[in-house]
Amino acid sequence: METVSTIYLGDLRTRALHIKSGAEIITDAPVDNQGRGEAFSPTDLLATSLGSCMLTIIGIAAREHGFSIDGTEVKITKIMESQPRKVKEVVIEMNLPANNYTDMQKKIIELATRTCPVALSLHPDLKQTIMLNY
Repeated sequence: METVSTIYLGDLRTRALHIKSGAEIITDAPVDNQGRGEAFSPTDLLATSLGSCMLTIIGIAAREHGFSIDGTEVKITKIMESQPRKVKEVVIEMNLPANNYTDMQKKIIELATRTCPVALSLHPDLKQTIMLNY
């Protein structure tokens, strides 16, 4: 069974339906590529997926090792290249709550950012810049 069903709504807009949950995501082409920019663009979702995946994997690792990252906020910046038009860099700035993380916990967090499934699935030419602020 498929994971997502997506329909083109016209005017450079799509609606994606997550089959299991029924959750929907609307995308628009960005303003700099003939769109309205009224919703996430597909490349915004790529960058968002990277940040969300890192948080999820760190959360799993933190749970397994008995510490918390609750309240961690991530700022995600997507940097485009024009020729060919593609994402050339995603900057992830992760602001973790002040929890006096041990050196071992910091290593666990850092490893999780580099080994999340999205990070490992992206083309190696896509630069992933990760800043961890403890």
